[in-house]
Amino acid sequence: MANSDKNELINWELVATNPSDKSWNWKDLFYYWGVNIQSVIGFSLIASLYLIYQLNTSVVFLGSILGSILVWFFCNLIGKPSQIHGIPFVVLLRTSLGFRGAKYFGGLRFLVGIFMFGIQTYFLSKAFSYLIRILFFSIDNEFLNKDIFLIFLSGLNIIDWFSIIITIILQTYFFKYGVVYSKKIIKLSAITVYSGLILFFLIVFFSDIKLTLNVFLESLNFRGFLSSQSIIPLLTVGGTVFAYFSIVILSFGDFSKYVKNEKELSRGNLSILINLVIFSFFAVFITIGSDIFLKDDANSIVKILTNPTDIIGKFNNIQLTVIALLFIIFASASTNLVANFIPCQFTLINFLPKKLNLQSSSYVISILGLLIGILWLPLFSQIGILAFVDTFGSFFGPLFGLMITDYYLVKNKEIVSKDIYSIEKNSTYYFSNGWHLKAIYCLILGFVFAASTIWNYNLMYLQSFSWIIGAFITSLTYYLLAKK
Repeated sequence: MANSDKNELINWELVATNPSDKSWNWKDLFYYWGVNIQSVIGFSLIASLYLIYQLNTSVVFLGSILGSILVWFFCNLIGKPSQIHGIPFVVLLRTSLGFRGAKYFGGLRFLVGIFMFGIQTYFLSKAFSYLIRILFFSIDNEFLNKDIFLIFLSGLNIIDWFSIIITIILQTYFFKYGVVYSKKIIKLSAITVYSGLILFFLIVFFSDIKLTLNVFLESLNFRGFLSSQSIIPLLTVGGTVFAYFSIVILSFGDFSKYVKNEKELSRGNLSILINLVIFSFFAVFITIGSDIFLKDDANSIVKILTNPTDIIGKFNNIQLTVIALLFIIFASASTNLVANFIPCQFTLINFLPKKLNLQSSSYVISILGLLIGILWLPLFSQIGILAFVDTFGSFFGPLFGLMITDYYLVKNKEIVSKDIYSIEKNSTYYFSNGWHLKAIYCLILGFVFAASTIWNYNLMYLQSFSWIIGAFITSLTYYLLAKK
């Protein structure tokens, strides 16, 4: 066999991390988890949960803590192998599925990531288009009435087209250098967004200190917390919060491989709870305070706004709107980076390790993301594409269950590093021509159970727990088969 064939699985981005690049500490993970929750969706989710359960603080707060504890536990499990061996998620997957199994099943992470990246890019571009419209309106309030702005293609006019193109260009330019460089972006974004939240908190708080504070304190409702009726809502909130983070758990190794040691990893992952508490406080306070300020009615929260863009739009203040949109751009872009772009880079490079690097894979991601963003409004949003994306995402829990069971219980934390990059028949992870058939069987079985919560109407109430269900089924069946 030619030497080039033997090395076809090797890529500079997929080999063990250089010790000099293992520079992440718990503070960097604090920023990482901060940007994961600092999004428009995260803000709306937290605020909405408090409203759905009638601002019952105990249920929502402790349910959120329960969900984040699960995220912390699972991220420690999946993060440690990558931290110890310095390899990303998809390379670790080779030890469980074989090099061909990891190539194609790992590609599911790319498929979900690229769709979410494109969709997020579309909504991020809307923030840019709002800023452009505000600029034009400030110069000439009749300018936007010109005929050229009334011409639409794929649901986008010239401002929208310019915005989505500039959005994809900026993301490509700043994201293409990988995790080592992105560490700076993550830190800057987390600090910037928290500064923005503090700013809007102070604006709302000082609008009417006494009234706002009284209503917020009254919202701290602990009634009936110990009753049996609180158990189901608590578990539901926990499952919802866990489901929000579940997309980043599987590929957490893409980041943990840069962490200095296991102690920093464990400490840093605890910051999930800290970030959740801080962000929840700001989200709820700003939502309640803004509602009071806008309605001048402390008793009416029936139609309270939970989307930050809706809240800002109601203030009718151009300066405040511009500042808010800039913070939203920071938050959305950094979330897109850690949740979608970087995982796509690693899985795409693993698919074609001899042909791609960080920059070339970034261009592929950007082109596909742009196409998805352009087609989101006229096509993908109309056909319910997110249900299919969720279906592919149903493999994530089973993949996690397989990898964790294989690494901790079957292989007893031992990995033959040189064989991860080998296609020799006598290598440890060759299995059946690069496919581990037992593992694939268990993976598909777990997927069937997880996906049933999406497509079976009678099981839809379990959808928040589909990731855990799939992980458990695959983990159990694989352990029983592997030990035979």
